[in-house]
Amino acid sequence: MTYYSEHSKVWVSVDVIIFGFDEGKLKVLIGRRQMDPGRGEWSLYGGFVAADEGIDECADRTLRELTGLKNLYMRQVGAFGSVNRDPGERVVSIAYYALINVKDYDEKLRQEHNVEWIDINSLPPLYSDHNEMVRQALRRMQLKMRTQPIGFRLLPQLFTLTQLQRLYEAVSGQEIDKRNFRKRIKDMDFIEKTELIDKKSSKRGAALYRFNKKAYYEDPNFKL
Repeated sequence: MTYYSEHSKVWVSVDVIIFGFDEGKLKVLIGRRQMDPGRGEWSLYGGFVAADEGIDECADRTLRELTGLKNLYMRQVGAFGSVNRDPGERVVSIAYYALINVKDYDEKLRQEHNVEWIDINSLPPLYSDHNEMVRQALRRMQLKMRTQPIGFRLLPQLFTLTQLQRLYEAVSGQEIDKRNFRKRIKDMDFIEKTELIDKKSSKRGAALYRFNKKAYYEDPNFKL
C-alpha cells in the first residue's frame, strides 16, 4: 500500500556553517557550488538527507566529509523552507553550525573540496538563503558564548590572552576593554596559565594559557 500519495514530495537537505578563527578574524568556510541550479555561485557546504539516515547523522557525515575531523562542536540553527528558496525543487534545508580550529583543517582537503575561509564581514552574496543561515548561526553562537566557553573550540590548545580577547571581539563584533577583560579572566579557574611563553606574537613574549575542561565541568553552574 502506498501512503501519502495525495501529497507532493519535498526534498530535505542539510547545510553546515563552519566557523573558524584565524588572523584575528572570524571566518566562514564557503565554496563555489558544483551543481545546478546555481552552479558557480558561492555557497555553504551541504547535502541531501539519505533515506537511511536522520538529519543529525546527515550533518555529521557532511561535516566529516568536508573536514575529515570527528567530535566537532556542532549545533542546529533551524529549518529554512521558503517555497521558492531553491529554483530546482521544493527543498527544505536544516542548517547547523560547527566550530573548528583552522589549523586542524588539512590544507590538501580544503583544496580538494575547493573551499575557502572568508572573513564573515566580507562574505559575498551566497546561494539562495545561505547568507541568512550564516546570520542566524552567528547570532546563536554569540548567545551561546555568553553562557558556555564554546569559543575555545576555535582556538589552538595553547593561546595568549590577546588571542582570546580578539576571538571574543571577532564573534561579538565589538571592542572589549583590555583591563576589564583580563580582570574577568583571572576570576575563571578553568582558564589556566601555563609556564610556556609565546615568542612569535611579541618580542617580550606572552604567557600561554589553556582551557581546563576538568575545572569547568566541576562547576557546571558557572556562567562565562
